[in-house]
Amino acid sequence: MLRIVGGKMGGRRIAAPPGKHTRPTSERVREGIFNVLHSLLGLEGARVLDLFAGSGALGIEALSRGAAHVTLVESHGRTAGLIKANLKRLGSDARAARVVTAPVEGWLAKSKPAAQYSLVLLDPPYDYPGHDRLLALLANAPAVAGDALIVLETGLDLSLAPPPSLDPIQTKRYGDTQVSFFRKISPESTREHALP
Repeated sequence: MLRIVGGKMGGRRIAAPPGKHTRPTSERVREGIFNVLHSLLGLEGARVLDLFAGSGALGIEALSRGAAHVTLVESHGRTAGLIKANLKRLGSDARAARVVTAPVEGWLAKSKPAAQYSLVLLDPPYDYPGHDRLLALLANAPAVAGDALIVLETGLDLSLAPPPSLDPIQTKRYGDTQVSFFRKISPESTREHALP
């Protein structure tokens, strides 16, 4: 079982997927991520996209801390079912969540939501072969707002080459975990910076 760290659901527990194909974000890392997000964004009313959602802990943590809506994308059907069960267990506090069972990259390429996401949480497997490709997809995805924050959790030995339209803000290390924070730069901002 995993514990929600903060917010209105703080202290409540959710189930983690069995087996080794998922690696839930630890309480310490989640607390660190949301402390940084509190100073950069403030989650009240945010629309959040949780990719490679696993147990749903990151997205549920965002809901607990005031996000207006969270879409959780998970490719494994059984794991997506566990997220739905976790949300149901939490009751009315979790009504503003949508669970999508789909491969992340394919969903990102096709998704056209009614409103854009202001925060993207990414926790792919540490051995995922396409971290840079994911960042490039997010930089160009219509679903992601022009000034959105993107948070990527990886292992320590991964070096990233984000596209120019993602501005690296900071990187934090927690044990064997590295968390990188980026801000998407809208085309309008890029043009303004290019003016003499």
